[in-house]
Amino acid sequence: MSDKHFWKDLVKESAVLSPVDRISEVLFGLIMVLTFTGAISAATDGRQEVGELLWAALGCNVAWGLVDAIMYLMNVASERGHALKAIIKIQESKDVEASRNALRDEMQPLMSTLMKDNEIDVLSDRIKQLPEPTHGHLMTAQDFVAGVQIFLLVFLCTLPVALPFVFLKEVGFALRASNGIALVMLFIGGYRLAHYAGFRPLITASAYALIGMLLVVITMALGG
Repeated sequence: MSDKHFWKDLVKESAVLSPVDRISEVLFGLIMVLTFTGAISAATDGRQEVGELLWAALGCNVAWGLVDAIMYLMNVASERGHALKAIIKIQESKDVEASRNALRDEMQPLMSTLMKDNEIDVLSDRIKQLPEPTHGHLMTAQDFVAGVQIFLLVFLCTLPVALPFVFLKEVGFALRASNGIALVMLFIGGYRLAHYAGFRPLITASAYALIGMLLVVITMALGG
C-alpha cells in the first residue's frame, strides 16, 4: 500500500474480524446463554411459562451482543489511540536513541530481543516517513460494520439454543434440549478454532464442550 493511503488501508484491514475473533464470539455467546438459561431454571424451579423463558433467553442474547459490540468499538478506539500516540512520539523524536527506545517499548519482548539496533532504526525511519496520523483514524464506518457483525454472530449463533422453548411445551425437556444444542455447537466451534490455531482438534473441541457441561452440571445442582 502507498504511503498516501497507508492509514486508510490499515484501518480498513484492522476492522475485519479474523476467524479466531468470529469463532470466539460464538463460543463466548454460547457459554453465556448456557449459564443464563440454567440460572433461570434454578431461580424459578421450572415454573415460568415457555414464552417468558424464550423472551428472557432472546433478550439476554440481544443484550450480550450489544455489550460485546460496544466493548469492541471501545477497545478499537483505545488501541488505535495508543498506537497513534506511539507513532507520533517516534516521528517527533529528536535523536536515533530516542526513536529506537520508543519503538522497542511498543514491540513484543521476543521481537524486541531478536531485532538488532540497525533493524530497529530502519523501521523507525520508515515510520517517520509515513503521513502523520490523525484522530480521524480512531473510528471508521468499517469499525461499526464489524460491531454489527459481532452483534449478529452472538445473537444468531445462540438463537438455536432458544428454539427448544418454542417447539417444546415441557419446560424441563426444552431446557435439556437447549443445553444439548449448545454443547454440540461448542464442540463444533472448538473444533474449528483448533484447526485455525494449529491445536489438536478433538482435544480442543472436547475442552470447550466440557466447559459447557460443567456449567450445566453446576446449574442443575443448584436446582436447574
